[in-house]
Amino acid sequence: MTTTAQHLRTIALRWEDLRAALAADTQTPTWPPATLRQYLTQMEHHGREDAIVLRALERDPGQIGERPIPIRVGVYDTMRAIEAALIETADQIAATNQLNGGSEHPHRWRYQGRRTAPYAALWLLARVERRFWPGRALTEAQEQHVARVAAEGARRIEQTLDLADGRRDLTAAHPCQCGGTIEIYGGAGATPIARCQGCGVLWTEAG
Repeated sequence: MTTTAQHLRTIALRWEDLRAALAADTQTPTWPPATLRQYLTQMEHHGREDAIVLRALERDPGQIGERPIPIRVGVYDTMRAIEAALIETADQIAATNQLNGGSEHPHRWRYQGRRTAPYAALWLLARVERRFWPGRALTEAQEQHVARVAAEGARRIEQTLDLADGRRDLTAAHPCQCGGTIEIYGGAGATPIARCQGCGVLWTEAG
């Protein structure tokens, strides 16, 4: 079972990977992969030949409205959300637990200056692991809050960078022709595949 400390380390260690992905040319991975879901929907409402034509149109760079943007907005939104949650959590803990005095102590949380996601993650990691600092230990409620923030932050990073395995059923509105439930799985760099849990037929984005 992944611990709070491991989640916080993931955030701190993967932050530079997010920065690199911010300006990358590739699209942000989504789960379930929208393109495969669209493909299966097309297969349901059109014949196979019609679906192939529609997929070709999707990839046409000349379509109206398609244009390059300077950053990947999805990555940027993820970074902002994670950083805001970590800093707010550190602010709240410092406000209630950090003792007055000793403002130059290196273990103190500062309300100005190094207010970044990696620094906040490492500072919270030190609190979770009960390393020395000028303040009181975390309460059980605080530990649970840090655990939730850390788990969600790590989950969003893994999803954004396509690091985690994924598996999800399509909704009941998208059954297989046999009536079985279609399951999409992939992630962690693997090509997404859909499989009917009833008849066992497989689909990929290629067909």
